[in-house]
Amino acid sequence: MHPNPAFRRPDRALLETLIEEIGFGMVFAATPDGPRVGHVALHWTRDGALQFHLARGNALTRHLDGVTALVVINGPDGYVSPRWYGDGGAEQVPTWNYVALELEGRVRRMDSEGLLGLLTDLSDTREGRIAEGKPWTMDKLPEARLRGLMAGIVGFEMEVQAWRETIKLSQNKDSAERERLAAGLEGEGAVAIAHMMRSLGE
Repeated sequence: MHPNPAFRRPDRALLETLIEEIGFGMVFAATPDGPRVGHVALHWTRDGALQFHLARGNALTRHLDGVTALVVINGPDGYVSPRWYGDGGAEQVPTWNYVALELEGRVRRMDSEGLLGLLTDLSDTREGRIAEGKPWTMDKLPEARLRGLMAGIVGFEMEVQAWRETIKLSQNKDSAERERLAAGLEGEGAVAIAHMMRSLGE
């Protein structure tokens, strides 16, 4: 988390939207084998819990139940060049604008019914966002195939106890500078972070 308080945005609705829109992150935990990370699709339950699943053979899977873990969700980012400032970079240095959310909490292993619910929620949510065609649904899988696939994964739920966000969008600069930087980022193809600077940078 960036130490500058200008980059804090403790807006729970915004942070929940980030989880739902990005939908993917990394779960970190200390294990007897050393620190480990899993890359996971995420489902926010809207009641304070984050759900995800891992392959049964993942190095984290056998260690997560009952431990405190950290989930990191990375949003848009982009390199900020000193040349984009009004002074041409005479008093500036390169930096990076980015959006990141850290969630910490206790993890519990889900039973098979909970795992099926998670998989259904994940696929229904993501399929519902695809504009073309009819959404794919879990009931298209033969039951034996579904059972076989579920045997290879383990579901987890983390009760979120701490939220730490960094919304670094040049809020420590004036509005004219922010617009110059957003335009520079946009010109380099970093459209998402430029949009966030314009909509959230105040």
